[in-house]
Amino acid sequence: MARASQIEPAAAPGAEDALDTLVALVADDLQACNRLIVERMQSPVALIPQLAAHIVAAGGKRLRPLLTLAAAKLCGHRGKRHVALAACVEFIHTATLLHDDVVDESALRRGQASANALFGNKPSVLVGDFLFARAFQLMVEDGSLPVLAILSQAAATIAEGEVLQLATQNDTATTEEQYLQVVEGKTAALFAAAARVGAVVADRPDAEERALDAYGRNLGIAFQLVDDALDYSAEQERLGKTVGDDFREGKITLPVLLALSRGTEIEQGFWRRTLEERDQGPGDLRRAQDLMRVHGALRDTVERARSYGDAALSALAVFPPGPERSALAGIVEFCIARAR
Repeated sequence: MARASQIEPAAAPGAEDALDTLVALVADDLQACNRLIVERMQSPVALIPQLAAHIVAAGGKRLRPLLTLAAAKLCGHRGKRHVALAACVEFIHTATLLHDDVVDESALRRGQASANALFGNKPSVLVGDFLFARAFQLMVEDGSLPVLAILSQAAATIAEGEVLQLATQNDTATTEEQYLQVVEGKTAALFAAAARVGAVVADRPDAEERALDAYGRNLGIAFQLVDDALDYSAEQERLGKTVGDDFREGKITLPVLLALSRGTEIEQGFWRRTLEERDQGPGDLRRAQDLMRVHGALRDTVERARSYGDAALSALAVFPPGPERSALAGIVEFCIARAR
């Protein structure tokens, strides 16, 4: 297998335009996917399309469905099955966002008022259920048992990851292994499934399925690691949510685990007070950010993300060079460069 540095072609796009390159590559399919999303959000119950449209239109990059569309193109798929499955992937993702914001009591989503803040918790949960149902309808219409197995397993794994995160929340005894289990469940599983179904619809060999699964899984982990670092470092406008949400909610993320393990007894006491006991006051978030800077926690989290990004690039080595592979490789750098 080629080294990661050999996989991205010399003319690969920079991080700033990698997403635009990928969107341009699948532009027609993405437009068809967006039309299908709007169509399948419709319901005679007026609140459903109203609330669903709010979160779907809230500025998301459609990264997961883009992976499905690009992976199918990479594998030479000539039909249109991948368009409906990309919409299915987006519905699964959007449903989990609605549920997550209720669980986390989030006021913002991508820089705008969250659906639960505008419409309330009960409608958000129920519309999330509706979108899950729409996703499963699209799976059934596709008619492929392998596709159904991959995407339904991903949906179950996402739920397990969220429950595990809830179980480890406010527990500073959480291990890195448990943290990674959460990340692999709540984020990486859907990235992996989104990419893998591109090979399935193209009827490609198992080796290519596994390669795209590995690409998506490692990309998803890298994406979440950077997200967790950004929560302690980015400006609100860049992050699209209130900075310090993870801290206020007592979430145990890798930056916390690194700062905690490298800290003094007094510093460890600070983390237990603020995250376990949820005893937080003015200046505590700034103190947390300072401790992370002193102990290199954010820097090392991003470096860890880069190692997963390299693994994602390596997984693409089974595919011949070309614009599709180059675009998928560029997305790795795009995800990691958000931390700059």
